[in-house]
Amino acid sequence: MNPSNEAERLLLRHTLAAVAYRAGKTLRDAPETFANFQIGQPPKTPACILAHMGDLYDWALSMARGEQAWRDSQPLEWNREVERFFAALKKFDEYFAGPEPVHVPLEKLFQGPVADSLTHVGQIAMLRRLAGCAMKGENYYAAEIAVGRVGLEQAAPRREF
Repeated sequence: MNPSNEAERLLLRHTLAAVAYRAGKTLRDAPETFANFQIGQPPKTPACILAHMGDLYDWALSMARGEQAWRDSQPLEWNREVERFFAALKKFDEYFAGPEPVHVPLEKLFQGPVADSLTHVGQIAMLRRLAGCAMKGENYYAAEIAVGRVGLEQAAPRREF
């Protein structure tokens, strides 16, 4: 692996850890009823958005491997869907931790599925507020985000408001 590719992979992995941190905050402690909260037409429930996020990381991994496979998953029960999302994110991160070749430009992975997932984390956060189960805001610059920490369990917030 050349040094610039290694640095790019590290930056992408830090971004994935930031996605995990923000998603963890947004998904953790959501009430059971939140999964099916609806607003707008046609409604996109939090469970549907989360299923799409898992699909994004499955797709991203397939592209990195040179396979390009997309699927539209039906949402699972909320806690299982949360697990599926973090499992897909972890598999994607693990691929970049290893020496395997990446068959697409990293910037394309960032501008597509990774950036899309950040948008969806924001949508779920907004839906939590609208559903009456908002979580606290946070200074994410001060957050303890670590490369490779891509599961639901994250460091405690350092500066919430």
